[in-house]
Amino acid sequence: MKQERTDIRNVAIIAHVDHGKTTLVDELLKQSGAFRQNQIVRERVMDSNDLERERGITILAKNTAVFYQNIKINIIDTPGHADFGGEVERVLKMVDGVILVVDAFEGPMPQTKFVLKNALELNLPVIVCVNKMDRPDARPADVVDEVLELFLELDASDTQIDAPFVYASAKTGVAFVELNAPGQDMRPLFDAILQSIPAPQGDPDADFQALITTIDYNEYLGRIGIGKIENGAIRANDEMVIVNMHEPDKQVRAKIGKLYEFEGLNRVETSESRFGSIVAISGVGEIHIGDTLCGVNAPAPLPFSKISEPTLTMRFLVNDSPLAGQEGKFVTSRHLRERLFRELNTDVSLRVEETDTPECFQVSGRGELHLSILIENMRREGYEFQVSKPRVITRMENGQLLEPIETVTIDVPEEFCGVVIERLGARRGEMTHMAPFSAGSVRMLFDIPARGLIGYRSFFLTDVKGMGIMNSVFKKFEAHKGDIQTRAQGSLIAFEAGESVPYGLYNAQERGELFIAAGERVYTGMVVGRNARGGDIEVNVCKKKQLTNMRASGSDDTLRLTPAAVLSLEQSLEFIGEDELLEVTPLHLRIRKKTLDATTRARQNRAKN
Repeated sequence: MKQERTDIRNVAIIAHVDHGKTTLVDELLKQSGAFRQNQIVRERVMDSNDLERERGITILAKNTAVFYQNIKINIIDTPGHADFGGEVERVLKMVDGVILVVDAFEGPMPQTKFVLKNALELNLPVIVCVNKMDRPDARPADVVDEVLELFLELDASDTQIDAPFVYASAKTGVAFVELNAPGQDMRPLFDAILQSIPAPQGDPDADFQALITTIDYNEYLGRIGIGKIENGAIRANDEMVIVNMHEPDKQVRAKIGKLYEFEGLNRVETSESRFGSIVAISGVGEIHIGDTLCGVNAPAPLPFSKISEPTLTMRFLVNDSPLAGQEGKFVTSRHLRERLFRELNTDVSLRVEETDTPECFQVSGRGELHLSILIENMRREGYEFQVSKPRVITRMENGQLLEPIETVTIDVPEEFCGVVIERLGARRGEMTHMAPFSAGSVRMLFDIPARGLIGYRSFFLTDVKGMGIMNSVFKKFEAHKGDIQTRAQGSLIAFEAGESVPYGLYNAQERGELFIAAGERVYTGMVVGRNARGGDIEVNVCKKKQLTNMRASGSDDTLRLTPAAVLSLEQSLEFIGEDELLEVTPLHLRIRKKTLDATTRARQNRAKN
C-alpha cells in the first residue's frame, strides 16, 4: 500500500540557458545553511566542470539537497541549452515537481517551451519563478502573461495552469510573491516548494525498485548509479537484480557496495535508504542509464522516458596528418573507440556507430555545442584525432526526404533586422513572427533547416555588431528545402611544409585572412587562412626572402603583418568544408584538406566536375 514521505521533496529546476538556474541554486544552498558561516563559496558552485565555468553554462545535471523546516529538499540543477536537453529529459523521472525559471526581461524562450513541455507530459506540478527582478528593464507583468499563454499552448491541465508565481532576484538572494512587496530572503520560494510540490509516494513493503537516471564515475569506487527509490528500501551489501524495460528477460545479479544520499554539495554515506529518497549506489559495475535496480524476489523494470533523437552527425577519425602523434597521449583507433563508447555510459543523447574502416567512427548528437563539448573534453584528456564537417541527419518517409527544422528566436536592435532577414532568407529561413520587444529592439522567429544554421552564428555576431541574442530549438522533421550555399569563400592552402615566416605570411595575407602567425609548423595541404573570394588558393607561408648584397639587412622589419584570426573550436567546425578535416590535438586545432597532395586533389576535383 502506497504511503507519503512527508519529510522529503524532490524538485528539478528547469529553464532556458542563462536565466539564472545555477545562481538560484547557490542562494538556496546558502540560505538553507549548507555552508559554514565563514566558508568561502565561489559563484555558480554547482558548475563544477571546467568547461561549465569557462563558458558560463550548465552541461551536466547535478544533484544537491537542502533542509528547510526539517524537510529535506532534493534539488536537481539542469542544463538550459537545447543541445543538452537529453539531460533534462532523463532527470525529470527523479522528481515530483519542477521550478520553471524565466527571465523577467526575456520571458519564455525556445528552450523554456521544450523543458516545460517535458514536465507537463509527465504531469509534474510547476512553480514559476520569474527571476532577475533586479534588472532595470524587467517587465514581470508581461512575462507572467507570456508564461500563461505558453501553458495554454502546451495544453496544460487546469491544475498546472494554476501554478504559483514567485518573483526573485537570485543575484541579491531575495524572493517574493507580491510585486509591490519585495522580500528579504528566499523563504517565499522555499514555502512554495513545500506547499506545491507533492511528497514522494511509494510502497514501503514492496520489493525494492529504483530507476537509474545518472551515471557517475569515481576512480576508487568505479561506476556510481544515481536514481530515485520508487518502492521498498535498500541497504548496503544487499543482493539486487539489474533489469531494463527494453530487455526484460536479461537480468544481471549485483551486490550493493556503498550507499549515499545527498546533503548540500556532498554525498553522505548511509546504511539504509527508503522510498522517495534520491541515492547514489556504488559497487554495481554493469549498471547503465535507464536500468532498474530491483529486489531479487520479483524484479520488474520501470519505464524510462524517451530521449529525443540526435539531429547532427560527424566523423571522428584517427589523426593521419604529417604532424600526427607528436602532441597527444592517446592516438590510436583503440584509444578513440574506447573513449567514444565510454561516453555513451553517461550521455544518453549521443550515438556512436562503427564504420567500414576501424579508423573512423560516426558520432551523432543534438547540435554543434553538444559535439564540440565532447571534442573539447577529449582533447583536454590528451586525445589526438580528426573530425569531419558536421552534417544534419535526414530521414526518408513515404519516399520523401525529410530534414530537421529548427525554430530560431532572434532579439536585435531595429537597424539590424534587414541584414538578419536577408542572411537567414538565403539559408532557407522562413519568418513566422516579428514584433517589437523592448525600446528599439525587435524579436523575430524563423523556421529554418538545421543545416542552414551551421556556420551562421559567427556571421550573426558580426552582422549585429555583438548586440543581438540568438537561440534555437528543434521543431520537427519537414520536407527537404533544397540546396543552401553556406560558404562563399575558399581556403588558403599551404604549398609546402616547414615553419611559417613573416615574409611568406606578408605575401599570403594579400589573398585573404590568415589563421596562423609566424613561427608555426605547417604541412602541405594544411589550411592556413580564408580566401577573400570563392575557390581555394595555394600560398607559400614558408617562403623566405632571398638575401643578396642589394638588400638591407633590416628591411624585414618594415613588413606589417595583420594579426592572425585564431579560430576557436566552434569557429573551426563552422568553417571547414566537405573536403576538409579538423585536426584536434591537446595543443593545436589545424584545418586541413582530406587529400593533402595538390595534384591528386586537382584530379579529384576534375573527376567531380
